[in-house]
Amino acid sequence: MVFFQQLIWGLITLDLSWWRTTFQVPQEPKSIAIVGAGSAGLAVLERLLKVSAQKGQEWDVTLYEQTDDVGGVWLPDTRDLRPPEIPYSPLYPLLRTNTPVPSMTYPGFPFQPGTPLYPTHEHIQEYHRQYASHRQLFPHIKFQHSVVEARWIGSAGGGAWNITFVDHSNMTRYKEVNHLVVASGNHHIPHIPRWPGQEEWLEHRRTGRPQREILHSVYYRRPEKFTARTLLIIGSSASAQDAAVQTVKFTKTTYISVRHEIHLPPGSDDVVTKPDISHFTPNSVVFADGTEVGDVDSVLVATGYEQRKPFLESGGALTVDPSAHSNSSSTGRGGTLVTNLRYIFPLHQHIFSLSPEYPVNALAFIGLPTRIANCPSDFAQGLFVAHAIANGSILPGREELLGELALREEKVRKYGYDPYTVGHEMVNGTSSDYQDELVDFLQKTNAIPKTGAKYVENWRRYIFDYAYLKRGWKRIEQLGEGDKWVKGIETEEQWSSLMRRVNEWQQRYEEDNGVPFVQDMVIGG
Repeated sequence: MVFFQQLIWGLITLDLSWWRTTFQVPQEPKSIAIVGAGSAGLAVLERLLKVSAQKGQEWDVTLYEQTDDVGGVWLPDTRDLRPPEIPYSPLYPLLRTNTPVPSMTYPGFPFQPGTPLYPTHEHIQEYHRQYASHRQLFPHIKFQHSVVEARWIGSAGGGAWNITFVDHSNMTRYKEVNHLVVASGNHHIPHIPRWPGQEEWLEHRRTGRPQREILHSVYYRRPEKFTARTLLIIGSSASAQDAAVQTVKFTKTTYISVRHEIHLPPGSDDVVTKPDISHFTPNSVVFADGTEVGDVDSVLVATGYEQRKPFLESGGALTVDPSAHSNSSSTGRGGTLVTNLRYIFPLHQHIFSLSPEYPVNALAFIGLPTRIANCPSDFAQGLFVAHAIANGSILPGREELLGELALREEKVRKYGYDPYTVGHEMVNGTSSDYQDELVDFLQKTNAIPKTGAKYVENWRRYIFDYAYLKRGWKRIEQLGEGDKWVKGIETEEQWSSLMRRVNEWQQRYEEDNGVPFVQDMVIGG
C-alpha cells in the first residue's frame, strides 16, 4: 500500500515538460498594452511586432493614444484651454527643433529629401506618420482612447494588468494584459512653483491695466497674446528663450528671470534679464538682488514638467512623494514604484519596474531619458523591452538589478550630480554609452546576433562637435539657399556629410570675420 502511494505521488510530481513538448500544448499568447503614440510608443510597438513575428508568435499588442494621430509632443493641440485643463502637447506654432534632423531619426529611416536641417514641428510630426505607415503600425493603434487606470491583479509570480480606458465614444472599457508599456511622454503635467505674496499680487486691481495672470508655458501658443503687456518669463529652457525672443516684438517689455547667466539667442537684444524671484508684493515682483518691477501684467512660468503617470497613480502602481530621495524611502508603501516628480524609481535601466508586486518584465517605461536623441534611444529601449518580454529569463533577478541600480546612481553622484534631482537625465555625455549598453546586453545574452559594431553610429556621436552647425544653417536660410544645400540628400551618410560641410562652412565664416564664439546647446554623445 505504501509503495502504491509512493508510485502515485511520483507520477503526480513527475516533470511533464516532455509531454507538453511532444503534444505541443500551446502557450497563451502574450498580451501587451502600450500607452502613447509618440516616438517612444511607435518605436516599442514596431519592435514588439517585429520580435513576435521573428519568433513565429502572434502577440496581442495594442497601443492606446488619447489624440487622433501619431507624433506625441510634435502633434499640436489647437484647443483653447485654461487651467485646470491641460493640453495634450505644449507645442507652439513657431517652434523649430534645436537639433538637426539626422540625429533625430530612427535607425535606418532618414527624413524625406528636402527636409530643412533644422525643421519645423510639421516636418517632425509628418516623419512619425510616415514611419508608422511604412512599418504598418496603424492597425495596432486605437486613437482617441485615453487610459485612465492601470491596476495589477496578481503577485510577483504572475497576473495581469487591468486596464481601464475611455474610448472615442466616451465609453469606459476594460482590458486585461500581461505586460504594460508606458510611453506617454515627459511634457504633460506642468511644474508650477509658488512664491510668497503671489495671490495678493494676482488679486490686486489696477486702474487702466489688464487683469494680472500667472500661466505655465504649456499654454503658450502665440506671442501676439502679450501685445502691449509687460511680460515676465521664468526659466532658462529652450522654450523660455523662444518665448522671450518671440514676444519681445509685441510686448511693452519682456523680462526673463533666470538662476544662472545664459546666452539668449539672436533677436533678444531688447529682452531684460533678471535674477530669481524672491517674492511678490501687491504692487510688484521682487527679485533676489533686491530689485523690483511694478508693471508686470503676465508671468509665463517655463519651469518644466512633473514626472507623473496619473493612470498608474490611480491604480496604485505609482506613489507620489516629492520628498523621496532614495530607494529605501519606498519601504512601507507596499513595494510600489515612487516618483518624487523628477525621478521614477526603482527602475532597471530607466525601463523596467523593480517593484516586488509583479514580474520584472511586467511594467516598462520607454522615453524617460532626457538630454538624449529620442528616436534612436527609444528604438534601443524598444528592442530591449521586446526581447525581455519574449524571454523574461534573460534579465537577472530583482535583487541583482537593484544592486546594479545602486551602482548606477553612485556613478551619477561621482559625476557631481544627485540622481534623485537630475532624474532620468543623461549626464556627462553618457547617452551613447547608455544605448550601446542596452544592445550589448541583448547580444551577450544571445537575444540578438553579435555584429561587432556599436549600436550608436559614429556620425551620431560626432554631434557634440557641431559647434557651428545651427548658426550655419540659420545663415544659409537667411541667404535663401536651404533648398540648394539639402538637394539630393537622402541617406544617413549623406545627411551626416551635410552636417560636417555646414559646420565647417560656418566655422570658416566666423573665424574670417572675427565673430565671437558661442557654444550652442546640442544633443548627442
